[in-house]
Amino acid sequence: MNRRHFRQTAFSAALPTIIGTSAHTSWAAEPFPVKPVRFIIPYAAGGGPDVQARVLSPRLGEALGQAIVVENKVGAAGVLAAQYVAQVPADGYTLLMGSNTHLIQKIMLPDLKFEPLGDFAPISNMAVSPTVMVVRADAPYKTVQDLISAAKASPGKMNYGSGGIGSAAHLGGATLVSLAGLQATHIPLKGSVEITASLMRGDIDFAFPVAATGIPQVKGGTLRALAVTSRTRQKELPDVPTLQEVLRSELAVQESWFGMWAPARTPPDVIAKIFFAVSKALRDPALRASFEASGSTAAPSDSPQAFANFVRNENTKWATIVKLTGVKAE
Repeated sequence: MNRRHFRQTAFSAALPTIIGTSAHTSWAAEPFPVKPVRFIIPYAAGGGPDVQARVLSPRLGEALGQAIVVENKVGAAGVLAAQYVAQVPADGYTLLMGSNTHLIQKIMLPDLKFEPLGDFAPISNMAVSPTVMVVRADAPYKTVQDLISAAKASPGKMNYGSGGIGSAAHLGGATLVSLAGLQATHIPLKGSVEITASLMRGDIDFAFPVAATGIPQVKGGTLRALAVTSRTRQKELPDVPTLQEVLRSELAVQESWFGMWAPARTPPDVIAKIFFAVSKALRDPALRASFEASGSTAAPSDSPQAFANFVRNENTKWATIVKLTGVKAE
């Protein structure tokens, strides 16, 4: 047998094995996704994050080629949803709307049975939203410095309100008090919806509602905005400074963000496919406009790794803020 004939014979003999192996590999590596994907939202139906998820889900489903089923799992400030998703199979079919709230809750309550930095694989950020420092429209304070001067002139006489311990409004107010060296009392209300009414009654002197709540009240003439906690000024309030401009501290930049997390150990190729679908969906001009109408800005990450780095940096920052302010869970 010559060498050429030997090679042809050997290849022919191996061909069934190669084809069989290829077919088996193709069959075993089932493409993702082949069924609907569940998106677990830790907030009540009708709230800002829930609305954003429901606006995003049809576009995300179109990009992935499967339906996205939005499910609300409310309780313990987002902790119940996080604990649930951390325990499901890491196959990409159950995702969590993760946020800075999960970091803050774990920082304040270290014994919680989930690890934001260890139990999840970050996929992409989706949106960011600041709070707005507000007073009554007829209050004598025209600037943050006016309020600081008044608070220092009457130590312990001012109150600020929020929707609860550890909320964005609470941490915003506590940060101002700490950085400016003020003596002011935090008044936890039954919910963030009570902030405006409490300001109007004079029960509280200032507050930090989320932009979706505060900006409409400012534009309607009910409240006056003194600052925003975003890194840059808000398009809707171009003349209102950022709190960072006033206090000259990075800790004054406080934006709530909402991203997409998968359980840890989800395959990298699945993470990548979901990431590209999220990125595509968030480029939709109509979706971005919808987010802006609800007080948020679409903010997709550059990559899953970039989002993971962002989450770690945010965890460090919020830990510093909690330590600075002394905020403790009740």
